[in-house]
Amino acid sequence: MERFQRAAGVIVGSAVGDALGGPFEFGPQGAFTARFPVPGAGGEMCGGGGWDPGEATDDTQMAILVAESLLECGGLDLPDVFARFQRWAAAEPKDIGLQTEDVLTNGMPWDLAAAMHFQVNQRAAGNGSLMRASTSAVHFAAAGQEATMDAARRIAALTHGDRAAWEGTAIFHELIRVTFEDTDPLAALPDILDRVHPDHRGRYATVLEPDWHPDRATEFNGAVWPCLGSAVWALRTTNGFEEAIRAAIDLGGDTDTVAAVTGSLAGAYYGMDAMPARWTEPLHVPLPGFDGRVLHVADLLHLARRLGG
Repeated sequence: MERFQRAAGVIVGSAVGDALGGPFEFGPQGAFTARFPVPGAGGEMCGGGGWDPGEATDDTQMAILVAESLLECGGLDLPDVFARFQRWAAAEPKDIGLQTEDVLTNGMPWDLAAAMHFQVNQRAAGNGSLMRASTSAVHFAAAGQEATMDAARRIAALTHGDRAAWEGTAIFHELIRVTFEDTDPLAALPDILDRVHPDHRGRYATVLEPDWHPDRATEFNGAVWPCLGSAVWALRTTNGFEEAIRAAIDLGGDTDTVAAVTGSLAGAYYGMDAMPARWTEPLHVPLPGFDGRVLHVADLLHLARRLGG
């Protein structure tokens, strides 16, 4: 498959999953299928829960900020990424994770804010760094395994002081990279797990086992490891992009982020052409704090091309 097909699949797929899942966030299992029982019948970009039809949430908004920093700075500039996050947070977006909001507004410098939050709260393993990793995964895929996993950890650490969040984001980056190399990402998991920090390898090995099911999660899927595990489960147990997204949202809970991560993995695997136009055409990504800008699918495709597609 052409590399651009996969790169566009990652970025647009994440946004599609995000926009589809947003209206079902914190809802019960099976809510998506209950509302849309016939796959392919249409109407799924329904909006609701404060979101307009096709509107992407904070997951995609933050991914765009990472992308534009990488492109405008010519590479990873962590203070610049953090400053963009702060500008966005100050504009009062419709949704922002409590932990991320505290880190971005606590007045600490970029290299201390997340660490201080973790030191005080002792809890920082949410999926907020994983949810925004689509664009950085595309950008760093060409740099090789070590570089892409290192970049993932460094970007995650801007808002999440718990290394569990770093490692989950690093696994995600590497899953995207190997898929770009036409390697089966599921078959690559044992090798990827060997590169995970020993303190966190066990919990990721559990949720990434072939027979693991999200019903066995011991934490809410707003935590990073069950979120990633659920997305990999959705890819593993389905046979197409649409089916994977439906399965992810039907898990309930943090549906926008689980579907966004699933959308990236499935988009990389199946490619941009696997996404129905009824899902991509209504897609739009507001950027609070950035002069009223709103990105559409053509803009996301342009980003995918520039980031490494």
